[in-house]
Amino acid sequence: MRFEIVDRVHSGRARTGVLQLEHGVVHTPAYMPCASRGAVRACPPDEVAAVGVQILVANTYHLHLRPGEAVIAECGGLHRFMGWRRPILTDSGGFQVFSIADPKDIREEGVTFRSPVDGSTILLTPELSVRIQLALGSDIAMPLDVCCPCPAEREYVERSLERTLRWAERSLAEHEHRYQQLFGIVQGGIFPDLRERSARETAALGFPGFGIGGLSVGEDREDMLLSLRAAQAVLPEERPVHLMGVGTPLDIVDCAAEGVDLFDCVIATRNARHGSVMTWEGPIRIAAAEYESDARPLSANCDCPTCAAGLQRAFLRHLHRMKEPLSWQLLSLHNIRFYTQLMERVREAIAADALLELRSELSAWSERDRA
Repeated sequence: MRFEIVDRVHSGRARTGVLQLEHGVVHTPAYMPCASRGAVRACPPDEVAAVGVQILVANTYHLHLRPGEAVIAECGGLHRFMGWRRPILTDSGGFQVFSIADPKDIREEGVTFRSPVDGSTILLTPELSVRIQLALGSDIAMPLDVCCPCPAEREYVERSLERTLRWAERSLAEHEHRYQQLFGIVQGGIFPDLRERSARETAALGFPGFGIGGLSVGEDREDMLLSLRAAQAVLPEERPVHLMGVGTPLDIVDCAAEGVDLFDCVIATRNARHGSVMTWEGPIRIAAAEYESDARPLSANCDCPTCAAGLQRAFLRHLHRMKEPLSWQLLSLHNIRFYTQLMERVREAIAADALLELRSELSAWSERDRA
């Protein structure tokens, strides 16, 4: 892996960069759509690439359950299995275990949970998570960490942080692969001093890049930004940073201003399936009666396949109301293109030292639009 910083703002941490991975180059800051089960929901891989996506996020938890990493490895690895030739980041599966799986038992060895597929008991250890991701063959892997809920008591957050650090050491010991990069994960809840400690001790382990986890889980926006700043103040600036699960338009601009290089979020496709369309003028609820006979495209300045084909809001409203699966694809591709276009604008704004001006263009979005 090679990460080169290209442009910086004159005052602040925002930067653009070029991240060279095994399966290609990523121009940062970049947005990563979620392909949790091996696909961006309702969207063919070639069309996802065509709207400017450089890198995807896949989910270790879901892929381990079905079809299993052995099947994927036998098929030539995750890239060939998915039909995706560009980089892939896989998470550890920890967030899903902590937020979805039930019941679960968290111990020093790992996390035990019951499979939702067949009811069997699974022990996910830091070592197993690494082995699964090595079998998948992703470009970037993430170590198993302890994901704290919000709110959480400081004592619990501190214990979880310390366990995450011990698991990080075990993950590094298990991971020896020059083609796949293992990033460290910073935790610490909404306590800036714990975030700083986690960042410092994780960086000392020598990871080539970092994920900042445990944010956008219900905390106030100001707490999120304070926690991010505390971590960024001590992380090595020459290494890439991925802010996990944070991805509204305003969040992206504000967190890019803090030096974040990679973002992932389910908003683009999840909102599309619920009929929420993203535009520079703000969100559109396509099911609203006002669009019943609206012949305009979703956005006049969008070059996504849906808008480029001139498909009318009225038609898209009809498809959505009829629960026609085609509407998921058409709206998802539009929303994903909104995000890749946003990232293009973010990179241009950083190069021109004009992030504040870009943020003002997003005035139609507000904190209530957070996921």
